[in-house]
Amino acid sequence: MLKKLLASVREYKLSTGLTLFFIIGEAIMETLLPFQTAKLVNDIQSGAPMEDVIHIGLILVLMAVISLGCGAAAGFTCSKASTGFAKNLRKDMFRQVQKYSFKNIDKFSSSSLVTRMTTDVTNVQMAYMMIIRMAVRSPLMLIFSAIMAFYMGGTLAMAFVVTIPVLAIGLLLVGKFALPAFHRVFRKYDRLNESIEENVRAMRVVKGFSREEYEKKKFGIAADDICKDFTRAERIVALNQPLMTLCLDFDMVFILFIGSQMVIRDHVLDIGQISAMITYGVQILMALMFLSMIYVMVTMSIESMKRIVEVLEEEPSIRDTKYPSRNVPFGSIDFENVSFKYNENANKFALSNINLHIPAGATVGIIGGTGSSKSTLVQLIPRLYDVTEGVVRVGGRDVREYDLASLRDAVAMVLQKNVLFSGTINENLRWGNPHATDAQIAEACRLAQAAEFVESFPDKYETYIEQGGANVSGGQKQRLCIARALLKQPNILILDDSTSAVDTRTDALIRQGFREFIPETTKIIIAQRIASVQDADMIIVMDNDTISAVGTHDELLQSSEIYREVYEQQVNGNGGED
Repeated sequence: MLKKLLASVREYKLSTGLTLFFIIGEAIMETLLPFQTAKLVNDIQSGAPMEDVIHIGLILVLMAVISLGCGAAAGFTCSKASTGFAKNLRKDMFRQVQKYSFKNIDKFSSSSLVTRMTTDVTNVQMAYMMIIRMAVRSPLMLIFSAIMAFYMGGTLAMAFVVTIPVLAIGLLLVGKFALPAFHRVFRKYDRLNESIEENVRAMRVVKGFSREEYEKKKFGIAADDICKDFTRAERIVALNQPLMTLCLDFDMVFILFIGSQMVIRDHVLDIGQISAMITYGVQILMALMFLSMIYVMVTMSIESMKRIVEVLEEEPSIRDTKYPSRNVPFGSIDFENVSFKYNENANKFALSNINLHIPAGATVGIIGGTGSSKSTLVQLIPRLYDVTEGVVRVGGRDVREYDLASLRDAVAMVLQKNVLFSGTINENLRWGNPHATDAQIAEACRLAQAAEFVESFPDKYETYIEQGGANVSGGQKQRLCIARALLKQPNILILDDSTSAVDTRTDALIRQGFREFIPETTKIIIAQRIASVQDADMIIVMDNDTISAVGTHDELLQSSEIYREVYEQQVNGNGGED
């Protein structure tokens, strides 16, 4: 796990190394300061000349300046290293997510991925910062101060032999009981963020059904649940502070009581040594306190580390072959004995025994009831999922033999859930072709019947689209998404119920534009309306998980009971959507 995470340090290794160097310098100076202070106290007590006192004082000032300089430099390099590490970690996670297939994405919820790339990375960043700075400084201060304490105080330093094991055992117990609580909290964070995301996305529905109070109550329950677990964990962690204070007070009382006896009665110690022992005692216990903070922080971040590594180690289920083909010659599509299920452990196939041939340039309609796997069928063409059994061929070649980017560049999909990104219309359309000219964009919009409403906007193609396309209608969003797909100039164009929000006249004009201007492109149209597909060269009727019938409109009216029933319902006005 650590090896995987530390791979993201990369160019910040130098900053990390410099932090360690400066920390060592700071620790050495901090440890030597009490020793020099003890000499200064003893010289003043013995009436040493002022020149000697000033000389030792200047050494103390120089050591303090060096310690300050090392500490400041360590702070600068540490912050640079930790923030850079977090930046690289987020980049690595985001790049890994971009490689995921739909199957991988289905494994993680979007809210969970957001939490992992924000809250979890922040936790790991804080832990890394404390590790490269405090986790080096504190052990060094502990070791150096303990050595100097025994050197300066002899048997008086035995007080630390008692308190250090007590603190160590206390820290282990804190971690043992706090870690499971933090584990539960991070899992609940995912569910809380998922609730927020769902509520924001469906805000119109929430308001339409006046369910604001219900959503507030649901969110409140989830937030209270997290609060309880965090409170429980923090209570356990809070025990660390009184334990630390107890040990510090014990050491101070022991040193002052026994040390004063050794100075006044036994004359084996002097005032300088006692002052140094008190300072070393504080340094030792402060080092232990910081170690306990590091322990708690690392304990909290272990769960975050595991969640981040889960994302980084998730292997994309769809990969390129060793020597993939980068040329998709034409848009023919073949399904040969294809069966598919979303999960290997699923009891039922989503598609069963599909055999189908679609010639290049054909217009194909797909009709079927809700849940008949229409969308699943077309998602196998650009390898958004891989078949469980059988073969899907595009251009006469198994889709698994193509370079993924080349295959998906040859296939343009307009999905059921149309997505526009925040930015101008121009920027959204250029997702289809980053190098498209203004004339090509205007032509694509004309074919998609989007030019008229775009030209009506004051800023035309520079009109800003709000996140998710909130400031355009459903039909306008669909037409812009179709125009974006056309700019790819694909071999295969798939419209997955992508004209459901436009009127029948606009739908007909879009299909007419396809016939006239992209005759060589294979066009697959999934629709609920018979009118959207009845002019197609081939119509596929889906029923449950298989193909029920294939033929032209006239042929299916004679041979397919399902098709004929849907047609009659829509013609008679009982089942149409217009």
